Amino acid sequence: QVQLVESGGGLVQAGGSLRLSCAASGRSFSGYVMGWFRRAPGKEREFVAAITWSATITNYANSVKGRFTISRDNAKNQVFLQMNSLKPEDTAVYYCAAGPGPSIGNTRYSYWGQGTQVTVSS
Repeated sequence: QVQLVESGGGLVQAGGSLRLSCAASGRSFSGYVMGWFRRAPGKEREFVAAITWSATITNYANSVKGRFTISRDNAKNQVFLQMNSLKPEDTAVYYCAAGPGPSIGNTRYSYWGQGTQVTVSS
């Protein structure tokens, strides 16, 4: 059974930092693109960041560029999202996702985690 399990969410003040983790299991994720998405209250799910299997290519939403960093550890089937300079508008449930690459642009994400709540207070 394929599972993506996110952790690391919580409550933080504006300007603070959080590091989200996603542990993938149940199949080989060799070659897979890993991504982070988020859904804020009353809004649709939106793309946050993605990273290729080799980690040589990353992509970010404009709203998080320069503040968030995505990385991965293929040996442990984990992907991370380091979030710095957090803003109240970053408040959302954050989801980890996996899709067969090789490129970010044409990846259709086929596996999703249950999400972890991030709340940024002003």
